[in-house]
Amino acid sequence: MSNISSSLTAGSTDSFSNALTKNTVAMLVWLTLSVINGSMVHTFLRHSRFYENPRYIMFIYMVINDAVQLSLVTALYVVSYIFRKIHASVCCFLIMAAVLTTRSTPLILAGMALERYVSICFPLHYGHMCTVPRTFLLVFIILLLTAAPPVTDLLVTAVHRPPSFFHADIFCDHPLLFSRRSIYYKNCVFDGVYLSCVALTLLYTYCRIMAAARAASTGLASVRRARNTVLLHGVQLLLCMLAFVVPSLQAALISLFPRFSLEIRYIFFLLVYIIPRFMSPIIYGFRDEQFRKYWTRYLACRGQSTVRVLLFSSVFCFPPSSVFLRLLFSSVFVAGHHLKVLCAARASSGQTRVTLKA
Repeated sequence: MSNISSSLTAGSTDSFSNALTKNTVAMLVWLTLSVINGSMVHTFLRHSRFYENPRYIMFIYMVINDAVQLSLVTALYVVSYIFRKIHASVCCFLIMAAVLTTRSTPLILAGMALERYVSICFPLHYGHMCTVPRTFLLVFIILLLTAAPPVTDLLVTAVHRPPSFFHADIFCDHPLLFSRRSIYYKNCVFDGVYLSCVALTLLYTYCRIMAAARAASTGLASVRRARNTVLLHGVQLLLCMLAFVVPSLQAALISLFPRFSLEIRYIFFLLVYIIPRFMSPIIYGFRDEQFRKYWTRYLACRGQSTVRVLLFSSVFCFPPSSVFLRLLFSSVFVAGHHLKVLCAARASSGQTRVTLKA
């Protein structure tokens, strides 16, 4: 976690064009993922079949956790270029929240693996083992476990630092804020035990899931789908674990190629903290048929509304004497109207299916 801000230590020596490009890319990625995550949360909250299902509760918890982490990391990145130093108390809040969300992701993956393990290996007991209250209890336990290290870091620092330290302006970096060696050793021990337990949990559950899938499968399609899911989760876990080992690797590469230190830091920033945030929408948003159906329906209807807004804004921005623009606007309006009719037809067909099932 320390390389979130230490990756930007030399940010002030970067040229203006490079700094502008890097910050623009970071902000565009943040905006894109925020729109995707927001649409997923909205879809989840609108349908009871999702917020009454433990699997989707864990999924949306991961989406929210990734969105918060991405916002914090992007804020730290941009702030390090705009302000060389910030208030120590503000830095403390940002660093602690970023550490909490970073450490939560592997535990959420382990919880989702356990839910799938119970669902496949113990289907008759799934109803009373995986319930909504127990899922929220698991979320609370994850928050407690991941909040313990940053809270202890703060307590140790508060004991050994004067109160004036938290009112000073500092460069927002984890090693500078929590500089005690005891904190470093404590975090190394915690991360080692924590990641070992998560890795063993994922390995055990997914091996059992693969064995059960092969035994119960009548064709190759379901086995292939289970194998792809395992591979995607493995890649996601490896990308999450990079956040704990990348500072040492980054320091070694910078010592070998000091001329490219800024580029190395930026590449690690993208690989460790940005790209893994795309994994959750790919794994669940697109691959899950139930969620994809409702999510794409919501995106189609929102797209129709956006087209209508752009239409009317364009009408007021361009002169009405242009015949070409009038034809273009009318075509877009007709397309938007047909899209609205399609959304209404899909919604009515869904209601009809529910009524027939009832």
